[in-house]
Amino acid sequence: MQALQPRLYYIDWIRIIAFSLLILLHGMVPFTIIPWEINNTDRSEGLTRIVFWLHQWRLPLLFFVSGLGITLSLKSRTLASFYGERFRRLFIPLLFAMFFFIPIQPYFEFLQKGKISPGYWQFYQQVWELKIYPKGPLTWSHMWFIVYLISFILVLFPFFLLGKQKWFMEKRKKLEQSLGSPLMLSLAVIPIIGIIYSLSLEYPENGSLTEDWFAFTMFITMLVYGYLVGASQAFWNQTAHVRWITGGIALISGLILFFVYWTPMPAFTAKDNRFIMYSVLNGIHIWSMILFWCGMAKHYLDKPSPVLRYLNEAVYPYFIIHQTIIVAIGYYIVQWQMPLMIKCILLIGLSVLMIMATYHLLIRKTKLTRFLFGMK
Repeated sequence: MQALQPRLYYIDWIRIIAFSLLILLHGMVPFTIIPWEINNTDRSEGLTRIVFWLHQWRLPLLFFVSGLGITLSLKSRTLASFYGERFRRLFIPLLFAMFFFIPIQPYFEFLQKGKISPGYWQFYQQVWELKIYPKGPLTWSHMWFIVYLISFILVLFPFFLLGKQKWFMEKRKKLEQSLGSPLMLSLAVIPIIGIIYSLSLEYPENGSLTEDWFAFTMFITMLVYGYLVGASQAFWNQTAHVRWITGGIALISGLILFFVYWTPMPAFTAKDNRFIMYSVLNGIHIWSMILFWCGMAKHYLDKPSPVLRYLNEAVYPYFIIHQTIIVAIGYYIVQWQMPLMIKCILLIGLSVLMIMATYHLLIRKTKLTRFLFGMK
């Protein structure tokens, strides 16, 4: 009988941190120049730059962590068991959210824009008429992340099947050993830079799955990266060893991006020399941030705790419900007469409290809600 793998607590923490940053980010978006479900009248350029910065590396980090989870899951499961588990934990919560939870978001959006009159029930009935957003309320909204994750898992089936072959596993062990080399860690940034340069101008992110080639290519690449390095102790040891170096690189590249390219926000129209430099700097920044978080988590967070155990179970339901709660609360807060930053802090604080209460008092309590929200 195969011995159980020791739990890698630092991977759990990275996942929790990445999802937690999403709540912070979406709590700020209504107060930026970015069009969203609900928007404040006054907008902040400073908050816009912070949100843009978080967005650059947080999603690649999240897909990287998803790849880590896949490689660890496949170590103890057959492919059939793995796909069955992913169907239950991804596809069912996606459908549940789209039909029962997410429609609240377009309701408040349309209400703010004056497209509809107050009265949720009448609006909600359009869900069962399959009236798709932006004409109706049926949308996957922030659950696009799950849609992409499901798509990647389906597309990569031959790759995962190959990963179960003995000869491939032997080749992979050699790759894992080489990942302790700073040179290998550095070379991994080249595809990221190439994707930014070649696709980001023609195909800006839209979350539609179709004609979203930049996001699709970037995120599936990061997932494959995570899948390949997840079991490499050499990778984790090296990232912990160079954590302050990667942190320094992330800081320097981030400052250049902030003050040279993101002030004001970028509006690139051609692949000129300036865009080449931007692609290089942004690619370096994204990869160094991922390595920095991996190194910090491996060095400081490799231990169990009651907080980790609770949050590790809660983080997925938090993700499913967070944006709907932020939009619903935000619809009212943006109407208040008070300074922008006070409203932003209130929205984030009240949303966090409501998310935690909804999970703690409702979702985790019954077998049905646990099943619908993808919990074990």
